[in-house]
Amino acid sequence: MFDFALFGSVFLTLFVIMDPPGITPIFLGLTSGRPAKVQRRMAWQAASVAFGVITLFGICGKQILDYVHVSIPALMVAGGLLLLVALDLLTGKSDEPTQTKDVNVALVPLGMPLLAGPGAIVSVILAVQHADGWGGQLSVWAAIVAMHLVLGLAMRYSLLIIRVIKDGGVVLVTRLSGMLLSAIAVQQIAGGITQFIEGKG
Repeated sequence: MFDFALFGSVFLTLFVIMDPPGITPIFLGLTSGRPAKVQRRMAWQAASVAFGVITLFGICGKQILDYVHVSIPALMVAGGLLLLVALDLLTGKSDEPTQTKDVNVALVPLGMPLLAGPGAIVSVILAVQHADGWGGQLSVWAAIVAMHLVLGLAMRYSLLIIRVIKDGGVVLVTRLSGMLLSAIAVQQIAGGITQFIEGKG
């Protein structure tokens, strides 16, 4: 039987971790300078990549981590290091809107590790492991699917913001996205190192 309480709990947890409103300025900063059609496609690509990664770890995440002898703190540090690509957004280059023109940022860093980061992966692994019966599993996976639909829609319709803020606003949003990504990267690295020191790695 479908468990609405479990659905709501998992959805809310993933909403807080994956943060659809917070991803909007980062998505705009990383995809600025591209045609609207490409940006719309990248929005759904990022959500699809995140869903694929989350699904993989939800099904066999613990086995994967155990097999390659990777701890959660190590996963956090690795994710933080990948996010340091955000520092490019703080350089103030004049060609910034097109500096990632030939790079599919829907894969890295948007899809992984920004959306499907260590926090989301661990939460999903635990939720799937603790769900009882088919009803519990259905509730967890329904919440995961719903969350990624919300993410895709949030990024897809964030493009409307560009029409309002124009070029000057895009530059401002790009700087903001760089600072946000850098802060997230440092937080993930610090969290991973702290857990290593505490002996959890």
